[in-house]
Amino acid sequence: MTDHPSGKSTPSSRPVHVSCHDCSLARLCLPVSLNEREIGRLDGIIKRNRPLRKHEYLIRAGDPVQHVYALRSGALKTYLLNPDGVDQIIGFHLPSELIGLDALGAERYSSFCVALETSMICAIPVHQLEELAGHIPGLRNQLLHTLSREIHEEHEYHSHARESAEQRLAAFLLNLSARYSKRGLYSTNFVLPMNRSDIGNYLGMTTETVSRLFTRFRDLGLIASSGHELRLLNAQALCRQGRAEGLGQR
Repeated sequence: MTDHPSGKSTPSSRPVHVSCHDCSLARLCLPVSLNEREIGRLDGIIKRNRPLRKHEYLIRAGDPVQHVYALRSGALKTYLLNPDGVDQIIGFHLPSELIGLDALGAERYSSFCVALETSMICAIPVHQLEELAGHIPGLRNQLLHTLSREIHEEHEYHSHARESAEQRLAAFLLNLSARYSKRGLYSTNFVLPMNRSDIGNYLGMTTETVSRLFTRFRDLGLIASSGHELRLLNAQALCRQGRAEGLGQR
């Protein structure tokens, strides 16, 4: 797989074996604080299978917990089913992020995880990861750091629940920008792997409201968009827009 300048990965012409040693995302993933020998031990338990195709499931709620997954390229979404059987999206995952940590210590996964586009996955057996973390302090610390960050991000997500629709969408776009920047990709010009309906589901608003807000942000000169392509024209003004009060339209 190769990185597209917009932040979207595209398949290369021939399969390439990628190990933790030569993965460009190692500085953001589990190997970040490990030495060469420790990285080799971690790499020895990782399984790298065929690409996950768009709409293909990585995890289904109720499946036995067997792996923690690291996303190498592509994008995923995680969702729950409410008592009425309606999807509730609880997160989007970008390259280098871990999936399934919330199921550690449980017997079965509680959520669904599905590919938004063709994605490459590293599967890490839970029992082997736990055993290895017991012998490698740096790996254990990175797991705890990742869990801590996920809890912080969940708290931050809930902190936006009472904000206006404009504030929630602005915060969402700026969060994506920061996450792409962290990965060395363009922070102001990227592809949204999710559609407007998914964004609305995640942010608690209708698809129509999301579309109207995209139009409003374009009219204000804050963004330019075409399909899934998005360009932030004025991130500072978008941030101010997100902090503004009384913009209404929830």
